[in-house]
Amino acid sequence: MKLESAEAMSMASRHPEAVPKEELVRFEGVSKSFGALQAVHGVSLSVAEGEFITLVGPSGCGKSTLLNMTAGLFEPTEGRVTYRGELVRPYNRKVGYMTQSDHLLHWRTVERNIAVPLEIARMPRPQIRARVEELLELVGLAGFGASYPGELSGGMRKRCALARLLAYDPETLLFDEPFAALDAQLRLKMQMEIRRIVAKLNKTVLFVTHDLDEAVALADRCVVFAGRPGTIKEVLDIPLPRERDLFGIRHNADYVGMTARLWDEMAPAAAQCGG
Repeated sequence: MKLESAEAMSMASRHPEAVPKEELVRFEGVSKSFGALQAVHGVSLSVAEGEFITLVGPSGCGKSTLLNMTAGLFEPTEGRVTYRGELVRPYNRKVGYMTQSDHLLHWRTVERNIAVPLEIARMPRPQIRARVEELLELVGLAGFGASYPGELSGGMRKRCALARLLAYDPETLLFDEPFAALDAQLRLKMQMEIRRIVAKLNKTVLFVTHDLDEAVALADRCVVFAGRPGTIKEVLDIPLPRERDLFGIRHNADYVGMTARLWDEMAPAAAQCGG
């Protein structure tokens, strides 16, 4: 299934070097209720292969609900969620999910934490060792495989969790505020790592954040949620190059303008949702 022509043309004008060719995830008129509580209503969104999508909006406006439906953790009450044209069923093994908590097993070393999904898949031990070494190098933890989570800094724990997420090579990565607990400097370093790894491995990303600077710095497009139940207020193209310097980007006029616009978009939604 292809992207709608208008959407594809818009992306081509913004990111001519990385126009996706295939639609990966589609939400079609999606609503989700939990008893009397409706989390999202009438959400329609198309996500193309290779896109980095950030989702922003006040707490309780349904952003994480979309991630959970993409992962097949539950089905929509109304509408459809498809992945490569097929209805998402429990559980979508094409995606990997990372939340604010790293959920590392404190009794296992770094390398054995990373190996968990490979062991579940019953991969032969020599292949597990080779894959773990590859991932340690990829996320900048080479030499720390024998360490335990309690011996690691916050950033290193995030790198370990990211390596475990990548272990079975999911094609789409779901992030739910993964860096919320980190200080500003460490958050920036992890943002740079995510951009580098996603580009290197050609992953598709749905990334929930409350940090509007982060939302603009990372994204190809930013989805702005409003209301309760959550609805999509606007989808913003981010006019920044695919290859971007996250250290220097704060001085970029397009970045400054888009961040200011996002703050303006979020103000009414924040008032409505009450934080």
